[in-house]
Amino acid sequence: MQVLGDWVYLASRSPRRRELLTQIGIGFEMLLLREGNDRAPDVDETPRPGEPPDHYVMRVSRDKAAMGWRRLVERRLPRLPVLAADTTVCLGDRILGKPADRAEAATMLAALSGREHRVLTAVAIQFDAFLETAVSESVVRFDALDEAMIAAYVATGEPMDKAGAYGIQGRAAAFIAELRGSFSGVMGLPLYETATLLRHLRKKL
Repeated sequence: MQVLGDWVYLASRSPRRRELLTQIGIGFEMLLLREGNDRAPDVDETPRPGEPPDHYVMRVSRDKAAMGWRRLVERRLPRLPVLAADTTVCLGDRILGKPADRAEAATMLAALSGREHRVLTAVAIQFDAFLETAVSESVVRFDALDEAMIAAYVATGEPMDKAGAYGIQGRAAAFIAELRGSFSGVMGLPLYETATLLRHLRKKL
């Protein structure tokens, strides 16, 4: 018998999050918030003036989960928890989102070169009135990168859909001198926090 919390709607297009959910045995259905590419985004992911990165990822993940639940109700889909997540890379209070183009990707990587930065991933789960969020924080230190290394990595196209212009599960793993925290969190879905939220949900029901 299917147990509530062992199957969710995933409000994300990320193949990495699909892979991570599968890793811990959570079944999922994709729940796309937009039904057409010509529609405006349902969730505003623009950082607000002065908004700390920690607040930003929590706000966006909660908004995605809440919007996903509204879509579920509107479409009269079977009632299962909606899971959403948001990842950001930050240097101090500066949020590094997904680069708009290759030039911005190169600029971000140059800023990360030889320095520590934080990776914050918030995960949110909604089911009826239950809406809880958890945040994973990791500290990553890059080795020094020269222009040729950055250009070669940007040329692969890998940085273009990733916060901070890199993916730890890809070629950028060769840049990472140290990681303190959650590998899965840096990848895009912190598995410990996700499993904990699902356990909390089961206890509430």
